[in-house]
Amino acid sequence: MRRQAVVAISLLWLSGACLRLTILAVPPVLPLIRAELHLLGTEIGILNGIPLALFALAAVPGSLLIGRFGTRRTLLVGLLAAAAGGALRAFSPALAGLYGATVVMGFGVAVLQPLLAVLVREWLPGRIGFGTALYTNGLLVGEVLPVYLTLPLVLPWLGGDWRLSLGFWSLPVLGVGLLAMATARYAAPRPAPAAPLRPVWWPKWSDSLIWQLGLLLGTINAMYFAINAFLPPYLAIEGSGRLVGPALTALNAGQLPASVLLLGVAGRLERRVWPYLAVAGLVLAGIAGMVLGSGYWIPVCTGIFGFSGAAGLTLVLTLPPLLSVPEDVARTSAAMFTISYSGAVVVALASGAVWDLTGVPALAFLPIALCGAVLAGAALLLRAHGRLV
Repeated sequence: MRRQAVVAISLLWLSGACLRLTILAVPPVLPLIRAELHLLGTEIGILNGIPLALFALAAVPGSLLIGRFGTRRTLLVGLLAAAAGGALRAFSPALAGLYGATVVMGFGVAVLQPLLAVLVREWLPGRIGFGTALYTNGLLVGEVLPVYLTLPLVLPWLGGDWRLSLGFWSLPVLGVGLLAMATARYAAPRPAPAAPLRPVWWPKWSDSLIWQLGLLLGTINAMYFAINAFLPPYLAIEGSGRLVGPALTALNAGQLPASVLLLGVAGRLERRVWPYLAVAGLVLAGIAGMVLGSGYWIPVCTGIFGFSGAAGLTLVLTLPPLLSVPEDVARTSAAMFTISYSGAVVVALASGAVWDLTGVPALAFLPIALCGAVLAGAALLLRAHGRLV
């Protein structure tokens, strides 16, 4: 039993980290990519939007993989695809190759996201809040490491080559895949039931729950990924390029205290509406500070945004296993991710288009700020349907 708990906790945390390591390797080197490939604002939005589009398009096929091949095999598929796609970016001479490699990487991560909710239910059935907070903590650490280490350590070590830097962050994902291959069979407290011949994997799109969850998660994801995409070039254009590293570090490191705090209190906040309303207010304050502030107030405000966004993300991810029967967790999660990341793609493209059409970089943050207001509305809608209190 003790070995089972150690393996389950370790693999959940490490797999959570792999959800973001290869994706968040991009923002620190985005000014270099933009300068070399002469990217427009819309092209920045596309590069940022490709993983989000895959998260939307591949979430339901990921649910099918879970039903047909089981959780362990699906875990390996997701980890190895994410590692392979991330590594291929090191061999991309032009923007088209970078786009293609990002598609492969995004598919792997898209498969992992609904899977982790199922693994929490399967490996830690009595501690869903803790298990969700655990892999979310890993996810947040996976966001911080590339942002914190790329500019001061990894990029100089690799001679300033942004392609090699992107490839470098695939190595830990490959390592976790090999570890999972060797140990995942020990993580379940009892042998997992055989996959049914006709697995339930297709979402019930008429269920209002998945649309409400998708809207709630979509606002948080859209704001986070769009800020990672547009804050670095915005600061560079505004003459504050020296703040790119501190701002991205604050954005991602600011998430860790919230995640650690929720490891202890997530169970007490489950299904309550007021935390989501507090998150909405704080993220709006953080976005306003990024655009209207100056100097080191910008990293302070990105830290506020990171803290509040991480709290909201962790709480949303507890909802599919809490509000669904066990056999519906995979398809509910898949539908939630499909809806949420579809919206995130729209916001990323809208931010880039507003920048290009107006020529005012600060207006790229307007669609992002609107998401904060929608977040509050989505939480109130869930309460109106009796799913939050």
